[in-house]
Amino acid sequence: MKKVILVMCLAFAFSQTSNAQIDFGVKGGINYNNNGDATFSSTGGDVIKGGESKSGFHAGLWFRGKIPIVGLYLRPELVYTQVKNEYTNTQNVTSDYEFKKIDVPVLIGKKFLGVANAFIGPSFQYILEDDFEFNDVTTDDFDKFSVGLQMGVGIELGRVGVDVRWERGLSNTEAKFVNGLTVDNRTNQIIFGLSLKL
Repeated sequence: MKKVILVMCLAFAFSQTSNAQIDFGVKGGINYNNNGDATFSSTGGDVIKGGESKSGFHAGLWFRGKIPIVGLYLRPELVYTQVKNEYTNTQNVTSDYEFKKIDVPVLIGKKFLGVANAFIGPSFQYILEDDFEFNDVTTDDFDKFSVGLQMGVGIELGRVGVDVRWERGLSNTEAKFVNGLTVDNRTNQIIFGLSLKL
C-alpha cells in the first residue's frame, strides 16, 4: 500500500510539471540525524554540539516545475543518503550503526524576495543497506519503507542554491525486541544542501 502511495505521488508530481518548463539539476550536502526524537530543537542542539556520531551525506537529482496556483512550484527529488542511527540495548548502552537509503521528497514551494524560497512536503524513504546486527537480530525485522515530512527554506543565486531543511519520520517504525533491544529508524534530521541547476 505504501509503495502504491509513492507511485501515485510521483505520477501526480510529473503530471503537474509535464506541461510546464522543468528545471533540473544535481544536489548534495550534509545530514545530521537524531533518530526517534521528534523535536527540531534537540536535533539542532546535536548539530551545534558537533553531532559527528550521527552525521552523514546525501547526493542526488532534483526537478522543478511551476504549478498554476498562486506561483507555487513542485520539486520532486531522487536522493541517495548515507547516515548513522543508533540502538539501545538491555544495559542502556547506546551504539551507532550506519545505513544507506533512497529518499524521494515531493516538495511544494514558493519563491519570494526574488532569491528566497520556502517548501514543505512528504519524503518517501527506503533503506537499501545497513550494518546493524545484534545477536540474531537484523533490520529485516522491521519495515524498511517509511514516510517522512520535510520543510525548509533556501536561497538561489543564479544556478547555485543553498537550503536547510528539517525532516521528521511519520511512520511508526520503532522496533522493540523481546531481548530488550530498542531500534528506532524514524529519521529526525537537519539537512544542509547545495544544488546546481543544469
